[in-house]
Amino acid sequence: MSIDKAIENAAASVEMEGFSIDEQSKDLCRKLLNKEISMEQYISLIKQSVGVA
Repeated sequence: MSIDKAIENAAASVEMEGFSIDEQSKDLCRKLLNKEISMEQYISLIKQSVGVA
């Protein structure tokens, strides 16, 4: 399964639970899975995007 397909499947699962995933979050996940950013960077960027950091 491709990374894009895996992300779309995961997003669909989350959406069935009543939540949504924005494109920025999908892009960050894609970068993490492609090893373009580290897990620490990913967590920091996600926290910044929701105003937690």
